[in-house]
Amino acid sequence: MSLPQRPRFPWNLDWNLLRTFMVVVEQRGISKAATHLGLKQPTVSAALKRLEQTIGKTLVIRKPNEFTITRAGQVLYTECATIFGTVSQIPAILDEDNAELRGHLSIAITSSVISEHFDSILNRFARAHPSVTYSFTVYESDEVETMIKLNRASFGICLLSSQPKSLTTRVLYREYFGLYCGARHPLFKAQEIRPEDLEGEPFVAFQTEAEGGPLEVISKLRARLNLSRNWRGVSSSLNEIRRMIMANVGIGALPLHVAAQDVAAGHIRQLPPYDALPMVDIYLLSNPARRQSEAEAKFLEAVESDLSRVGLEERTYGGG
Repeated sequence: MSLPQRPRFPWNLDWNLLRTFMVVVEQRGISKAATHLGLKQPTVSAALKRLEQTIGKTLVIRKPNEFTITRAGQVLYTECATIFGTVSQIPAILDEDNAELRGHLSIAITSSVISEHFDSILNRFARAHPSVTYSFTVYESDEVETMIKLNRASFGICLLSSQPKSLTTRVLYREYFGLYCGARHPLFKAQEIRPEDLEGEPFVAFQTEAEGGPLEVISKLRARLNLSRNWRGVSSSLNEIRRMIMANVGIGALPLHVAAQDVAAGHIRQLPPYDALPMVDIYLLSNPARRQSEAEAKFLEAVESDLSRVGLEERTYGGG
């Protein structure tokens, strides 16, 4: 394929092809992209071919039982996602001439973020600005980070294994994790449970407990207690970890403040150790390169004001 004439490229490009290509990548296939877009598969295939001809690069390798995005395709997808994120802000930007604050906040969030402090911020902001709308979409933590990097959401709330250089991060709150068993587990009704009673016990784990993941501290706790070496159940969802604990698939870790209600109801029981427990920070992510709408800027201002006023100790759950 020959390279396009670069000065004329923006004028010759059918921008709809970029949207189609972005969906092809995100749906991991042409047939799934066609279903998502409400088009026929040959139409999407033809659009992809036209884009490759215009770009002068092969973007996707399409063979039976193989769908691979080339390096050029990955680069183009990142740019497409950035363009999409910028264009999605236009309605909010054009709506800023209203006397009343309007706009939309899109928040990419990991599962089961439970924080009274964040809920209070949200409540005060919603009461002060009743015309602002909200959308919360649940992703895994690494996906939340990607969504903010690609400018696909206003803010992100998630765990981090390392600090992303291109994003601004703030500790929203801190939580401690403990180990739990369900009411069906033999240890549930034991009068006394010693740490050595947990040796060899099967466990269920979050996917992010792997080495280098944001919940690696939990896997280190299990290793210290000599639980089974291999997990019996795994999930990225806190609710599904909770389900497997209660079903006695295995012992699992939960944030202390999240588990408190189930403990009080007699559904689960905390296991030793009871001190020096794993601690994890939950972050609010924003992209400094994003052109924020007035609603986004005001919300971030409200969050920062609250975080500066309320110390981290007060935003720590389960530490006592």
